[in-house]
Amino acid sequence: MISYKPFYQTLLKKQMTEYALIFKHGIPANTLHRMKHGGAVTTKTLDELCFILDCNISDIVEYVKTDED
Repeated sequence: MISYKPFYQTLLKKQMTEYALIFKHGIPANTLHRMKHGGAVTTKTLDELCFILDCNISDIVEYVKTDED
């Protein structure tokens, strides 16, 4: 399962808000909603977030093994 938990930790560390991502950087609100609920996002979106936050992909997503895997 893909988890976006590192994304929210990175936001805090970089002192960035979801509001700034939406209104300053143009990240769609529905994209952040999907991430918050564990939904799918495109690699293009992940690339944009890495650029905006000046971070690595591992600072946004992580793989969490579940019993179903």
